[in-house]
Parts: sequence; structure tokens; C-alpha cells
Amino acid sequence: MMRGHGDAVYTIIRGQLGKRILVVDDDRTLNVGLVGMLKRAGHSADCVYDGVSALKRIDRDKFDLVLLDLGLPKLSGIDVLKQLRETHPSLKIIVMTSDDTPETILNVVQGQAYQFISKRTSPKRIVEAVEQALAGAEILPIEVVSAKPDWLEILVPCQLEFADRLDSFVQGLTIELSEEIRESVGRAFRELLMNAIEWGGRLDAARKVRIACIRTDKMLLYRIQDPGPGFKPELLTHAAINNDPVQPYAHMSVREEKGLRPGGFGLLMTQTFVDELIYNEAHNEVVFVKYLQTEQKKERGI
Repeated sequence: MMRGHGDAVYTIIRGQLGKRILVVDDDRTLNVGLVGMLKRAGHSADCVYDGVSALKRIDRDKFDLVLLDLGLPKLSGIDVLKQLRETHPSLKIIVMTSDDTPETILNVVQGQAYQFISKRTSPKRIVEAVEQALAGAEILPIEVVSAKPDWLEILVPCQLEFADRLDSFVQGLTIELSEEIRESVGRAFRELLMNAIEWGGRLDAARKVRIACIRTDKMLLYRIQDPGPGFKPELLTHAAINNDPVQPYAHMSVREEKGLRPGGFGLLMTQTFVDELIYNEAHNEVVFVKYLQTEQKKERGI
């Protein structure tokens, strides 16, 4: 649970001051603490303690963002989320809850929440999530193709902010795994998704990336398909993956000549995060696999 808010977490949210935020949580201590934190960040923040009051308040007043708990009295947070999507489709909603089971997270995805945050996280992370949400573009819907704990499949617009939004959902689906597994999978997923959105989708919100997250007892499998024509790996002179071993930074001069931001190590690093990385022939669809046998052996003490 989030307690003991120190001065360090009251970071000014630059460029987003004065936004109106409603905190909805039946934990009065937590609720008041979050409101105080957001006010010290320069916002107009208020709180209510149940789902029915939340709907009435949002109907009466205009808010830029809602921090919504799920375990609410009178009306559950999931029901509040569903009703708000019908009555206030452009309102950004960050769901925060201690119930971070895969079933709950999938309900949050279907409810078109902007982001999911476990209450195990720090107050500073909540401030960062608010900053990202307020700075993000107008909310666009996620198309849910399949919402099973072992098979999540969605279509998302080609906007870079979806990399942050989806990271919270994907991380939540693997919450019971070790930090090492979750970190490696999360970094690989984010890098490949950003490539698909930026290079395949050309940051065109009218185009969509198709994503599947598949879970079995033995592995995690992720598939990302972008709407572009693909690429030829040998032509990626701006990426470290094609560097000669004796010139590991050769691509940096190419990036400078092309006016690209510093970097180009993404694909090379991604190969180290996962066990298998496979592209289709056109290179507009990628599958990566992380095996869990080692994880299971650790749990059994082998």
C-alpha cells in the first residue's frame, strides 16, 4: 500500500499545472494523501469515497483525469469505469488497485482505462503516471480481439504513448513471475512495440499494430505485427545489430548523418532479453519467446 509520502515524491509536473483530478478510493487516508500530493504538484485535486459519488461528481464537474480504485462500496470501480466510457469517452482514467490478478487487468483493458497501477507501487510512480497521462494525446480506443488470461490480443493505434500505457497492462499479467523475467520481457516488448509504431506505422494514429500476449505453463510468447511493408535487416546501417564486432559503434556516425536521435542499440539488446526472436519474411511481424522452465525450477528450489 502507498504510505509515508515524503517531500521527494511531490515533483512538479512540468507543463501540466492546474489540471483537475478526481481521486476515487474508499481508503480515506490514502485518498487524502494522494489529493495532497497532487495539490502540491500544482493541480486542482479532490476526492470521493464510493462509486456512486464518483459518477455524480464527474457528471456535475469537469475533470481532466480520474484516479480510480476498483474495490469501492455502493458501485464497483469496474462498473464505474464501464459507465464512464459510455458517458465520458474522452476522460482519462488511471485504475489503481491491490487486486492485480490477470482477470482484473483484462477487465481494465476492456474498460478502456488509460493505464493500470498496482497499489504496491510507490507514490512517486503515481505522480509519473499522472504526468504521462496528462501530457498524452487525446485518448484513442484499444480494440480487444481476445481477453483471456492465457491469450490477450489487441489492436492499438500507432501512437508512441501506447508503449507506456500497454507496459502497465503487460507487466500486470506477469505479476507473479520474478523481477528478472518481468524486466527482460518488458524491455523487449517495449522496444519492439516502439519500433512497430514508429517505423512500421509511421506514427499514424489511423493505422494499427496488432499485439498478442500468449501464456503457457512453459513460456511467454509475444507477437507484434505492424501495418508497414517491413524492412531488410542488411539495410539497417543505422542500427548496432549490423555493426562489425571490431567497430561496435559504427552505426552512430550513420545516425548522425541521417539526423536520427542517438541510440540504435534496441534490436541488439532485445536479443539478449529473450530466448527466441523470430521475424516473418517481410519483417513486419515479430515473435519473441521467454521460457519459464528456469523460473519453475527456482520456485521448486532446484
